[in-house]
Amino acid sequence: MGVESFLDVSVAGKRQAKRNRVLLAAKLEVGGIEIDVRLRDLSQKGALIECQRVPPAGSEVVFHRGSITVPARIAWAGANRAGLEFAYMIDESEVLVQLRRTTTDQNQPRFRRPGLGEGLSEQEKKLAQLWGVSVGISVPER
Repeated sequence: MGVESFLDVSVAGKRQAKRNRVLLAAKLEVGGIEIDVRLRDLSQKGALIECQRVPPAGSEVVFHRGSITVPARIAWAGANRAGLEFAYMIDESEVLVQLRRTTTDQNQPRFRRPGLGEGLSEQEKKLAQLWGVSVGISVPER
């Protein structure tokens, strides 16, 4: 999944920190035990996580993802979800760095289907082009 930045609105008004909606694996350390969690959103000040057994609100934890390790507390807990409040502000781009595409990546095709259109006769290629036009797909000539 990519990253979608947005501003979240709470009951009291707008949040101060930009939040990034994600779906990434992370870990929480609770009382010396590591548990696997899914990171659902992230900001400099906190995160939204999902897991099977959510620690109770007020619990002191350590959040781990990539190069980031930060003490936190469970600000609120609900059914399989919890809000983390970090002990200090983090650079969330360190967590999200592997999701960002470089400029050279953007110029490369994401995938190529080997053999697509290769080995077709001229008549089959024309038929494919006509079919493409009939369904609204532009089939380039090779």
